[in-house]
Amino acid sequence: MRVGHVLTAAAVLLGVAASPAAADASPSASPSEDGGAPTAAGTSFRTAAEIEQGRPATASGAAGDYLYWSFPADAGQRPTVRATVRLPETHAAETWRVDVYDGLRRRQACQYGAQTRTAADAGSVELACVLRTVRAWSEPWANDPLPGTYYVRLTVVDLPTSDLGVRVGAEVEVDSMDMGGASAVDGSLSEPLVPGAAVRPDADEDGADRGAVLSAIEPEDGWSSGWWSDRWVWTGIGGVLAALAGVGGYALTRGSGRPSRVPPTT
Repeated sequence: MRVGHVLTAAAVLLGVAASPAAADASPSASPSEDGGAPTAAGTSFRTAAEIEQGRPATASGAAGDYLYWSFPADAGQRPTVRATVRLPETHAAETWRVDVYDGLRRRQACQYGAQTRTAADAGSVELACVLRTVRAWSEPWANDPLPGTYYVRLTVVDLPTSDLGVRVGAEVEVDSMDMGGASAVDGSLSEPLVPGAAVRPDADEDGADRGAVLSAIEPEDGWSSGWWSDRWVWTGIGGVLAALAGVGGYALTRGSGRPSRVPPTT
């Protein structure tokens, strides 16, 4: 009976532990408060159009232009950038590429995804880049992705002269998957890594252009880098299971006590 109670308690704890793991596998998104999305892209890092995660942004431009967007990414997230370029009905073979940079203008490598594609007869080309998981802290010499603003650059890298300047349409969307405590590290940043710059075209009360300002975009729930992660939950559950295993082992091995045929010691 005691062994049965021990096994039942362990099964209940394992069932509770499975819930955080299932939640970590769901994508996270930051919807826009006003429900809108940018319909134009920037032409440089400083003029990048700010976008929210989970909401597609569109833009039109000419083949040969550099198109820039920026988005926030927090610790524990693994961002996925998807871009679609719509081409005119008649066009030559064009090779498009999507790149992602962090707030320090360091190009971030893609874990996988079609980062470069060539469109010959197709009317559109689809690109994707899955970044590494954003870390809460890293060594100064490392090129790990850290919490802060990230920039998406979409451009054509192989274009015949006959198609230079033709009108194209672009759509970009960023989603993130929460990787949970499996990607947690010791330490954290007190502030996001270089929150980035943005250009405010509207003027202030005196009619002067505001120019470049720090980016105001951030994750929906704010920057959550800190000491807490679901590793603490798993550590606590592991300690409880170890204690239950010790109690169960003792119950199985202690026996029924001194046999009646053995006289007590004096």
